[in-house]
Amino acid sequence: MAELTFRNAREEDVGLILEFIKKLADYEKRLDEVIATEDELKKWVFDKKQAEVIFALEDGKEIGFALFFLSFSTYIGNVNLHLEDLFVDPEYRGKGYGKALLKQLAKIVVERGYGRFEWTCLSWNKPSIDFYLSLGAEQKDWNVFHLTGDELEKLANE
Repeated sequence: MAELTFRNAREEDVGLILEFIKKLADYEKRLDEVIATEDELKKWVFDKKQAEVIFALEDGKEIGFALFFLSFSTYIGNVNLHLEDLFVDPEYRGKGYGKALLKQLAKIVVERGYGRFEWTCLSWNKPSIDFYLSLGAEQKDWNVFHLTGDELEKLANE
């Protein structure tokens, strides 16, 4: 039987992190939106420590990852672990590894004393939504908005 383990990403993993990001973006049909580079990931994840990454390994081989960072909730007066990306290679799905990654992240939240574990999910991704609901996660009635590129510049310079 295969053994699932976890490890924190190291700086030398930056290429692997980008590879997993691109696999996720491809799954989400958004690969053309990925402009991240290894240098940018190194800067923000490892140099400035603005995010963390853990890998799921089957028998020592990286088969999935989770990238997360902290946000703050004024309502609870505590930080939240915000899961930005979670991905398991398709050939390793159906083994409970996605749930195991979420469980590992939940342990981090509890051990570090954070207030909440949160993430977003694309509205069309019904299999993931159903999976999250089966874990007891709640769907809140917030909409996510983004400003990037020209629109961000326009607002910043008004």
